[in-house]
Amino acid sequence: MQAQYTIKGELDPPQNFNWVVLYKIKGARQVFLESGKIKKVTQTRNGKETEIGRFEFTLPENAEVGSYRVAYKTEGAGFVDFLFNKEHIEFTFNPENTEETIQFQASKENKIYRKYIVAVAKEQYKIDSLQVSYLKKPTPQTVDLYQVQRSRITALHRQYLNMSKGLLAYHFIKATNRYNSTSIAKNSEEYLKSINEHFFDTIDFSNRALYNSTFIIDRITDYVFHMNYSDDAKKQYELYQQAVKTVVSKVRSETLRKDIIEFLITQFVNTNNVEFSDYLISTYYKNFSEAIQNKDFVNSYNEKTMVSIGRTAPEMTWTQEKQEYKLSALNDAENYVLVFWSTGCSHCLREIPVLYNSTKNLTNTKVVAFSLEKNESTWKKHIQKYPNWHNAIGLNKWENPTARTYQVYRTPTYIVLNKDKKIIAKPRTLKEVQKIVNYLD
Repeated sequence: MQAQYTIKGELDPPQNFNWVVLYKIKGARQVFLESGKIKKVTQTRNGKETEIGRFEFTLPENAEVGSYRVAYKTEGAGFVDFLFNKEHIEFTFNPENTEETIQFQASKENKIYRKYIVAVAKEQYKIDSLQVSYLKKPTPQTVDLYQVQRSRITALHRQYLNMSKGLLAYHFIKATNRYNSTSIAKNSEEYLKSINEHFFDTIDFSNRALYNSTFIIDRITDYVFHMNYSDDAKKQYELYQQAVKTVVSKVRSETLRKDIIEFLITQFVNTNNVEFSDYLISTYYKNFSEAIQNKDFVNSYNEKTMVSIGRTAPEMTWTQEKQEYKLSALNDAENYVLVFWSTGCSHCLREIPVLYNSTKNLTNTKVVAFSLEKNESTWKKHIQKYPNWHNAIGLNKWENPTARTYQVYRTPTYIVLNKDKKIIAKPRTLKEVQKIVNYLD
């Protein structure tokens, strides 16, 4: 029989989590392997019965060495990453505070890496505190203490590199070593510049162990989104440009560059920064060789961002009182509230009259009400209550082409446009709509 390796996890407490999913990390992607159920068991601890959750996976002898992930939430941060190198693995954690509470009971690789992470974090905190202290009040004693602490961190790093030789963890310990300047920074600009310039010094982007893990992506996320920040929108855009340029310059593999750009595009879309994600598409993604471009990714991107803030609203046409209208041609207001609603929606029947009363006296805002219906009869009666609105109807309800184009999944759905029909807001509630239009008007 082939040897098998077990991955055992314990959630303490189990909360309301019932399932876990095992992934293999490959580049910037997580590849599904299998799912399993969390079994709730009761154990006695300090004379009291407590409930914990347990799960177990089995990996075959030929399972790939590398980074794996167990996810217990379908959305958001709810996962445990670990190294696998042909050994049994056991760990426990509190699912509400995974990073701070995870402990490995079995796995030489993960034990040593975890110990290093905890140890170096404590020492790095001390040297950072000395640097901050010096910036506030420079003293020779702080300079001396800084040098002593820097030597401690160097020795600690060397110690764990020696301990981990021959292990998978060695690559991660080597890459985790953060740059600390040989001399204490005299001002905050010098300090931040030093960290920024040396951020990737210890990371070998061609290292396959790092490549097939979340390590590189996590560091890139820190660098792009946290190390390059400005309150000024124009300056922030320029910082993002320079940060991405720096990241790309470090990566020789076109496949990894493509994966990184896809990841960054997704992150910017998730933060509603479509302007910069468009920049990444045009400047980087379209310049990759066709052999590695992912057409499904591009198509999905175009679909997801079609009605994003900053985009021009997709065209729609309708007939009202025997007159043809086009959204793009409307010129009777400075701003428009586009609302998708339905006469069969109870929320709509409550909110639409309120919206009408909130907007009927505004001078710079008009409402375009697009109703998703099965037939016209009921709708025709309702719209008599809303004169001076642009009233349009979409038959077949959710299957209506306009509703699908606008990705309408619930009613009412609100979208605010400027006079050029660019999307400037996507409020989720009527109160948000009222605040926005009152401000604009």
